Amino acid sequence: MITPRFSADRGRADHGWLDARHTFSFAGYHDPAHMGFRSLRVLNEDRIAPGGGFGTHPHNDMEIITWVISGALEHRDSMGNGEVLRAGEVQRMSAGTGITHSEVNPSDSEGIHLLQIWIRPERTGIEPSYEQRAVSDEELRGRWAALVAPGAPDGALDIHQNARFLATRLEAGDAADLQLGDRHAWLHVVAGSIEANGVALGAGDGAAVSGEQLVTATAVAEAEVVAVEMI
Repeated sequence: MITPRFSADRGRADHGWLDARHTFSFAGYHDPAHMGFRSLRVLNEDRIAPGGGFGTHPHNDMEIITWVISGALEHRDSMGNGEVLRAGEVQRMSAGTGITHSEVNPSDSEGIHLLQIWIRPERTGIEPSYEQRAVSDEELRGRWAALVAPGAPDGALDIHQNARFLATRLEAGDAADLQLGDRHAWLHVVAGSIEANGVALGAGDGAAVSGEQLVTATAVAEAEVVAVEMI
C-alpha cells in the first residue's frame, strides 16, 4: 500500500527567516494523525534566508540526517565540529546522551533549501557522533544510492537504527527500483514529479509505503527523490 501525504497538507511555519514545511508533527504544528512513521519521527523541508539560522540548541537520543538541496549550512556543535554543509552533501549526527549545536546560513545573498530528518535510534544513551560527506550526481543518477545505512557499507554514513536514507535523480521517463521485501519506506519528492507504483507524486509530496515488495519510481519530469527505508 502506498499512502500519499501531499505537500499542501503538511504543517507550515513561516518565521520570515525560515519557511518550514512539516510532514509530521513538529514544534508548534501538532496533528495526532501524523506523529511519524515507524522509526521516522521528523521530516522537515526548510528554506532559510541569508543570515538566518538556528542558534545553539540541544538534542538527545535522536539520529539526525541533513540533506542540503541548495545553498550552504554552517554547523557548529559541542563535540568540537565546525563544518559547512553544501548542496549535495549529507550529514548524520547522533545526538545520543546529549549535544548542543547551531545551524546558520553564512551567506548574505543566497538562501538555503534543505531536508532534515530525525530517526529514533535503536537504543538510547549512545555516545554522540557526527559525520558528513559529499555525494556526486553520478552516485544518484538513475539508481537508489544508500547515503546513510547501519554499518556504513559502500561509503555510506553510519546510523544507530535498522534504517537507510537513500536518494536518486531521474531524467524524465527513467525509473529506479527500490527493493523492500517485508520492509517499509517513506518517500519524499524533492523536485520534479514521479509515479511510485502508479501513484502520482509531485515536489514536496511524500508517501508511506508498506506491503510493497518493490517500489518503482518513474520520473514524469526530471526528479530528485529521497527515501527512508526501515523495519
